[in-house]
Amino acid sequence: MTQTLASEPPLLEVDDLQTSFIVGEGQDVRAVDGVNFVVRAGETLAIVGESGSGKSVTSLSIMRLLPKNIGRISRGTIRLRGKDLVTLSDREMRAIRGNDIGMIFQEPMTSLNPVHTIGTQIAEVVMQHDKLKKKAAHQRAIEMLELVGIPEPVKRADQYPHQMSGGMRQRAMIAMALACEPSVLIADEPTTALDVTIQAQILDLMRNLQKKMGMAIVFITHDLGVVAEMADRVVVMYAGQVVETGTVEEIFTRPLMPYTSGLMQSIPRMGESEKKLRLQTIPGYVPLLTKLPGGCRFRTRCAFAEDRCAVAEPPLEELESGRSVRCIRWRELELKTKASA
Repeated sequence: MTQTLASEPPLLEVDDLQTSFIVGEGQDVRAVDGVNFVVRAGETLAIVGESGSGKSVTSLSIMRLLPKNIGRISRGTIRLRGKDLVTLSDREMRAIRGNDIGMIFQEPMTSLNPVHTIGTQIAEVVMQHDKLKKKAAHQRAIEMLELVGIPEPVKRADQYPHQMSGGMRQRAMIAMALACEPSVLIADEPTTALDVTIQAQILDLMRNLQKKMGMAIVFITHDLGVVAEMADRVVVMYAGQVVETGTVEEIFTRPLMPYTSGLMQSIPRMGESEKKLRLQTIPGYVPLLTKLPGGCRFRTRCAFAEDRCAVAEPPLEELESGRSVRCIRWRELELKTKASA
C-alpha cells in the first residue's frame, strides 16, 4: 500500500463483526466471528480464503443483505464515514445500498431480473437514488453501459439478460453497481464464472473505473492471482475468522500464518522444475462451523501444530509493522523460513 493510502482516514471500518445463523434445531452458529478491517478511499482490499471461510457472509453483512429470520449481525460495528450501518433502519439502509456502497455479485444471471431489460434495471437504481426522471435515467443507463465498454449501448439497453453473454452480463452488473458513483464497491468473486480472457478484461475495467471514480474496492476472491494483480492489502480468513492481514507484498513474500503459507504454496509457478511444479495442497477441509476444533481452528490441518495449539484459541496479534496474525508459533516459523532461505 502506498504511503498516500496509508495516511488516508478509513472510509469503511469493520470492527469486531460477528454474524450468526440459526441452523438445525435452533442452533446458533457464528459464520463470521470477530472480524476487523478498514478500507480507505481509492484502496483495494482483498478478502481471501477457501469456500466456507466467511468471505461472502462478511460482504452480505456489510450490505445488510443477510437472509431474513435466520441470519443476523449479533455483535460489532460497520462504519461508513463514521456512520454505523448496523444501527440503521431498513429504509435508511436501502438509501445506502447502490448510492454509497455498490455490489457486484458472483453470478449475474441470479442477480439480474430476467423479465426486465438491462437499461430498465440500471435506470431504476438511478431513479431511486438520484431522483432522475425516467427519460434521464434511461439515458444515464446508456452512458453507464458505454462506460463499462459494452458495444452498441443504446441497443443493449433494450435487451434482456439472457440475450447477453456472461462477460456482457457482468459488465452490465458493474454498470448497475456504479450507476450512482458509490464510494465503496464490493466485488464478490466477480470473475469466477468467466473465461480467462474475459476475466482479464473485467479486471482491467474495474481498475480503470476505480482510477476514474476514486472509489474503494473490497474484492472477495479465492483466486490469489487476482489478488496479486488487483489488491493493495489482504485479509486472510479461515473458518469465520481473520487469521492474517498485510500488504500484498508482505502476504506473498513473507506469510506468517501456516494457513496463508499453504495458500501461497498452492499457486502454480512458471519456469520451475517438474518436481516443484507439482502443486502443494492443504490437507483436509475447512471444518464445519457446528463442529469447530478446540484451540486454533486450523490446527487439525496444520503441519506445525503442537499440543499447546489445542489449549486455547489464539488471539489476532497486532504487529508493530501494521500486520496482524493469529498463530502462537508465527515467530518460530518465521525464523525457520529465514534460516532455510
